[in-house]
Amino acid sequence: MQYKSLEILVGFFVSIAIAALFFLALQVSNFNALKDNGSYTVSAHFDDAGGLKAKALVSMAGVPIGRVTEINFDARNFDAEVIMRIDSRYNTLPSDTSASILTSGLLGDKYVGLTPGGLDETLQEGSTIELTQSALVLERLISQFLFNSSDKSE
Repeated sequence: MQYKSLEILVGFFVSIAIAALFFLALQVSNFNALKDNGSYTVSAHFDDAGGLKAKALVSMAGVPIGRVTEINFDARNFDAEVIMRIDSRYNTLPSDTSASILTSGLLGDKYVGLTPGGLDETLQEGSTIELTQSALVLERLISQFLFNSSDKSE
């Protein structure tokens, strides 16, 4: 009888530990799909998405305001269409807001940085951000540097 109560107690603590690890995994992965406290969708077209991934941060002034939901190839314009969900608390972004793909640190993750414009009209559900700056691709910069330096040495 004593072993049975010990086994039940150990099983209880193991199940609590598994639930805690599951909760910790959700927090670390920034999985916010379970809670959606209101947001709206905007899109932007970039010549090169350069390593940007779905679920990447969308930030303004260093403050996270949304996430990238999907990245698609636009066969009509031959560019990358980035679709973002912006938290509804930030529903006063001017319609001439610009978007840039930036890198967190020297070799960190890519994210979308928004810079506000000056118009009174605001971005709405389904709006497209017209002013964009694509990602700087490190390989392209290195190859340009190597080719330019080899041209000067000849």
